[in-house]
Amino acid sequence: MGAPRVVPYRPDRAVDTRQRLPYFLGISGQTVGAQGLAMHLVVIPPGARAEPHLHRGYETAIYVIEGRVETRWGEGLVHSVVSEAGDFLFIPADVPHEAINLSATEPARAIVARNDPAEQDRVEPYAPPNRRSDSEAR
Repeated sequence: MGAPRVVPYRPDRAVDTRQRLPYFLGISGQTVGAQGLAMHLVVIPPGARAEPHLHRGYETAIYVIEGRVETRWGEGLVHSVVSEAGDFLFIPADVPHEAINLSATEPARAIVARNDPAEQDRVEPYAPPNRRSDSEAR
């Protein structure tokens, strides 16, 4: 086995995620062979929101680069915190949450880091009680 190496990586396009937000994949097991973390750039389009979800068994750290984002979290998504450019946000493992861009005209951007190199494999949808799905609302 060779010596460990430093691997540069530049994403060339956004990919859709289970959270239904565009991610620019950065560091992960898939892109550079990381064994203990993933780090990506997420862009929340104007007025958009993530699908409610949780990350089974791993933590999430977020650094907001631009915009204002409301994160609703906990059982029933009854708690809320607003983060803006320069803020860090920590989401413990297994906590249901959704992110909402509070601007109707500007995207929000954030760096997202997780302690799982294959983090998309364990994103689970979360259906808050008393909330209609998008298909029911139509």
